[in-house]
Amino acid sequence: MIELCEVSKRYGGHLAVDRLSLRVERGEIFGFIGPNGAGKTTTLRMLGGILLPDAGDIRIAGIPLSRFPEEAKRRVGFVPDRPALYERLTAREFLEFIARLYGVPRPLFEERAQRLLAEFSLTRHAEAPIGSFSHGMKQRLAFAAALLHAPEALIVDEPLVGLDPLAVRGLKALFRRLAASGVTIFLSTHSLHLAEELCPRIGVIHRGRLVATGSPAALRRRAGDRAVDLEDAFLALVAGDEGEQAAGGAR
Repeated sequence: MIELCEVSKRYGGHLAVDRLSLRVERGEIFGFIGPNGAGKTTTLRMLGGILLPDAGDIRIAGIPLSRFPEEAKRRVGFVPDRPALYERLTAREFLEFIARLYGVPRPLFEERAQRLLAEFSLTRHAEAPIGSFSHGMKQRLAFAAALLHAPEALIVDEPLVGLDPLAVRGLKALFRRLAASGVTIFLSTHSLHLAEELCPRIGVIHRGRLVATGSPAALRRRAGDRAVDLEDAFLALVAGDEGEQAAGGAR
């Protein structure tokens, strides 16, 4: 469903993503973890069509994002870590605006908007201006907007920011339901507990390079006997990559 082949992105002299190759299957919840500045958000923005890679190829459902950007982006819902919403619009007006962008027919919009507002506990706030919303409410509205056109893949950057425990529980249940229905979820998070709980497969990125992929159990085995959970495995893999890069630079 999502394919990256030798994808690179540079900001001036800084190589943010370095020849990243990765494949995520339909209906998979894929976790993407790494330290701050590792290249996670840059990768997600390229998947969402917000940034163009400097090299390499990205395909969504087999569609080359560089050649057919509109067709590829129609298959994707994108939830950034800090959603940019039109704060003078009401929640319902914002969803209607998104529906028009994606060409969602009016009767379908009415049904989906009502269902999504209820799903994210926003029904009674539907006519309130977004500027009056808390951060958590804005995050929930961003999810509703991302799902309005029934995407085949959902790209999510730090989904738990600003959400209370009840909303977190609901979001995890939603991810599982979406995956069961065939929606692919590409999930970047600093919450290693969330990744371990939800993601059958996880990729570890460090300094723009994919240093490991596998199930949480496989990552623990790769990290060594001392790794009792994903946090231990993550720290060991990143430290190992630091050592490899330092040794390579010394040669």
